[in-house]
Amino acid sequence: MEHSTDMEITGINSYHIDYEMAAPFEPSWYPGFEQHVHKVQLYEVETDAGISGITSVTGDASRVDSLDLAREYLVGTDPRNIEKRLDDLASLNSYGPRPWHFEIAFWDIKGKEVGKPVYELLGGDDEPIPAYASSGELRPADERLAWVDERVDEGFEAVKLRFHSDDMADDLAVARAVRDAYPDLTIMVDLNMGWSVSHPGGGTWTFDDALSVARELEDIGNVGWLEEPFDQLNYDALARLREATDVPIAGGEFNNGVHHFREFVDREALDVLQPDVMLSAGISKTKLIAGLADVHGLQFAPHTWNDGIGFAANVQVLACTNPSWCEYPIEPPGWSIETRDFLLEEPLLAEDGAVSPPDGPGLGIELDWDLVHELAGN
Repeated sequence: MEHSTDMEITGINSYHIDYEMAAPFEPSWYPGFEQHVHKVQLYEVETDAGISGITSVTGDASRVDSLDLAREYLVGTDPRNIEKRLDDLASLNSYGPRPWHFEIAFWDIKGKEVGKPVYELLGGDDEPIPAYASSGELRPADERLAWVDERVDEGFEAVKLRFHSDDMADDLAVARAVRDAYPDLTIMVDLNMGWSVSHPGGGTWTFDDALSVARELEDIGNVGWLEEPFDQLNYDALARLREATDVPIAGGEFNNGVHHFREFVDREALDVLQPDVMLSAGISKTKLIAGLADVHGLQFAPHTWNDGIGFAANVQVLACTNPSWCEYPIEPPGWSIETRDFLLEEPLLAEDGAVSPPDGPGLGIELDWDLVHELAGN
C-alpha cells in the first residue's frame, strides 16, 4: 500500500568534514598509524516535503565516494518505502561501495514525518541499555588501569580491551592486571583480525595463536567474548575455535549483508553477532540479524565505533531489539566524546553505565549545522 501523499527524494547533499582531534589517537587495529583528524562524509537526503534525513560514513570509508550512483538510483523515489529502497541499495552494493548508510537517512525522514524516534516506529522503548566502555589503543597496564578506574567510577560494569601487540603476552598481562584489580568486572577482548583495509594489521594470527589466548582468557575468567580472532569470512576457523573454548566468540562488524550473518549461524561460527547499521546492513536488516540471533540463542551486540550519527543509529536499533550490550567508544584524550560526537548539538552520554536512545524524531539527534558548514567550507 502506497502512502496517501507522495514524497520524493529531490537531492543528496554531501559534506566532507575533517575534525581536528584534541590529541593524537593510535588505533590498535592500524599498527603504527597515528590519527589526528576524524574524517566524516555527511549526507543530507532532501525531499520535496521539506524533510531531510541525515547519514554519514566515517573514517577511511569516507574516502570511497558512491554519491553519483546513489543519486542515480534514489533521486525521484519515495524514501518512506524502505523495503523498495533496499532493493535499490542492493543494486548499488553490487557496484562496490557499501550503500547501507543511506537507509539510515530514510528512517530519519520517516520518523521526522510522524514526529517519532526510529525505535518507537520499530516497537522499541527508551529503557537504558547496559553499555561496555570500549577502548581503542594499546596501553601498558598502569595506563590501562587508570582508564578502567575512570570507567568504573562512571558506572560501567564491563570494558573492552584491545589485543594487537607484537607479543601477545603483553596484552594478556594487561588483561590480568585489570582482572586482579577488578575481580567482578566483565572484560571483552578484541583482536581486530577480521579485516585489513587501508593499513596493515588484519588477519595475521594462526589458529594456535587464537586458541592459546582463548585458554589464557578462560583462566582469567568472566570474559564477555573474544572478538574477531580471524578474517571475517573464515567461518571454519571461527567455528573450530568456538568449539574448542568456553570463551564466547564474537564478530561481524565489517561483514556485508544479511547473508554473511546467516553463514555465521548456519556454520555455528559465532556466539555474538556484531553488525553495524552503517557498515553491515542498515537498520531494517540489522533488526533482522538481531532476530536471527534471538531465535538461535546467540548474543546481539552491534559495533558502534564510527561517529555520532552512526552511534545514534545503532542505539536506535538496540532500543527495539534484545541486545546483550551497547558498545560505548571512549578513549580520551584522542578518541574523546567530543571527537566521536562533534557533529551533534548534544553528545550521547552514558549514565551509570547505560545508554538511552535519543528520543527526538527520526534518529533523535540534532546536528551542529554551523560547525558542519564551517568545517566543510560551504
